[in-house]
Amino acid sequence: MRTFCSLLVRGLIAGLFAGLLAGTFAYVMGEPHIDAAIAIEEAGTSAHTHAGETPGDEPLISRNGQRAGLFLATSLYGVALGGIFAVAFALLRRRLRTPSDSYAALGLAAAGFVGIVLVPFLKYPANPPAVGDPETITTRTVSYLLTLVIGLLAVWASVAAPRWADDRFKRPAAWIRPAFGAAAFVTTVAIAYLILPAVNEVPGTFPATLLWQFRLAALGTQTVLWLLLGFAFAALVDRAAKPAVEVVPAAGGAA
Repeated sequence: MRTFCSLLVRGLIAGLFAGLLAGTFAYVMGEPHIDAAIAIEEAGTSAHTHAGETPGDEPLISRNGQRAGLFLATSLYGVALGGIFAVAFALLRRRLRTPSDSYAALGLAAAGFVGIVLVPFLKYPANPPAVGDPETITTRTVSYLLTLVIGLLAVWASVAAPRWADDRFKRPAAWIRPAFGAAAFVTTVAIAYLILPAVNEVPGTFPATLLWQFRLAALGTQTVLWLLLGFAFAALVDRAAKPAVEVVPAAGGAA
């Protein structure tokens, strides 16, 4: 119990650190693209107003408030993610076939990034303001969450398949294990991508360059978050595992 609490505290600290720096990245790299997308949306709203349509409601939170809330949101998200990460590390540590806690933490962070971020992103990349139909938000949210779950299943399959190969083939060739892992991962993701509905609500008039700049900034924010979470947690558990150095007095010292 004491060890678990220690890991949890380290996960929360690592998550807070990662969340703050991810928020900084999002502020520098993502906010300019959001402002540009909002300008396009406001220009379209202004055109509709001149044509006789009723303008949309004013936002409840100003852009300055949203920018300030960005750091709070990424920090809270980082803390929550760090706590979940520490719990997962405590539960899965014995199953991770590496003698080093640091390597285990980095491997778990890489697996989490692939399953939770990369797999859903490739199917449903983030869209800036002015993109998306409000009437389809429920369908898009459910589909995204299903992709996230399937991403985690794909990561699990990529780990379980090589172990199954070890049991199925006695002394398999060196390429068997990675081949089975990659095949299990790709097959799971491909089936999910084919079954889940496609979502393409980007207007043809929306600038493609701005769209992908926003998407890459969103992916970069998640990359920074998971990268720093993995390295920070690995550093903390590695420091905790180092024994204290005992100072031995030199021979022949004063009595």
